[in-house]
Amino acid sequence: MGHEGPYVQLRPPGGGREWDCLPADTRAATPRERLAARTALANARSRGERR
Repeated sequence: MGHEGPYVQLRPPGGGREWDCLPADTRAATPRERLAARTALANARSRGERR
């Protein structure tokens, strides 16, 4: 999402409250994690919970 001072600001893929963490504690999402996030978002949209 961004950065503030020494922290990286993160937010869940489907939205929600952001949080701060140190850059050394972050990593890229795995292909499996990205697929799971996209599937969850598509399911929520099909139920009318998200746009």
